Amino acid sequence: MAYASLHDRLRGPIAKGIGKRLGVKNIHALPQVEKITVNVGINKSKMDSKEMHAYIEQCLMQITGQKPVFTKARIAISNFKTREGMVVGCRVTLRGRRMEEFLDTLLSYAIPRIRDFRGLPSKLDGQGNYSIGIRDQSIFPEVPAPEAKQIFGLQIVISTTAKNDKEGMALFTEMGMPFRRDKMDEKEKQAAEKVKAEKAAAEEAAKEDAKDAEESEDTKEKKSSESSDSSESSESSEEKLESKPESGDTAEAKSDSPTES
Repeated sequence: MAYASLHDRLRGPIAKGIGKRLGVKNIHALPQVEKITVNVGINKSKMDSKEMHAYIEQCLMQITGQKPVFTKARIAISNFKTREGMVVGCRVTLRGRRMEEFLDTLLSYAIPRIRDFRGLPSKLDGQGNYSIGIRDQSIFPEVPAPEAKQIFGLQIVISTTAKNDKEGMALFTEMGMPFRRDKMDEKEKQAAEKVKAEKAAAEEAAKEDAKDAEESEDTKEKKSSESSDSSESSESSEEKLESKPESGDTAEAKSDSPTES
């Protein structure tokens, strides 16, 4: 089966999945990716040379397929040691087909190459937009392996037409964004497991209590039966004792009768 590009999937199965998740039937009302901004912050102490600026520009051109723009400081800030007109960053804004191709390479090739990757955080900005921070630009296959001094990080901001985080999350999950499992979900699972364990322990305790109650009832019945038997035996013995003197009286009466005669 041929590989379907993100351009085709956004207009096919992804749109259907988003519609099912949000309950929206109109295709034009679904959230879409509006633009992608790739930004590199330039540190004065490490990246102030013209060679480094040229290397960053070349790498961004190879990664995005578009020429970047250097951003300059508008005002001087003494705490950050910046002056007015100083180069502080480099950025590229992607739209249309180039944006879709970059996002496809990011999801299919670049992110899986991150070392010890355990998923991306699932927090959006409240308006359906998502930001990804990357420490090493060499995860992109277009860039050759850099030297230690040439490694730089970049930030990728994916802007969408979503109105809230729910719509944005539906869009990103259907696109295949590898989010990590939330700690809240793990906590909820642990809480559910604890509740199940408590229920099982309560059921076992109830069963044990029922067994103890049955055993106590059996012992009570045995004791009552023993006590009834003992009372019956005592009554029979008393009756025997009462019957013995009567027999003695009759014997005396018999002994007295011939003398009278």
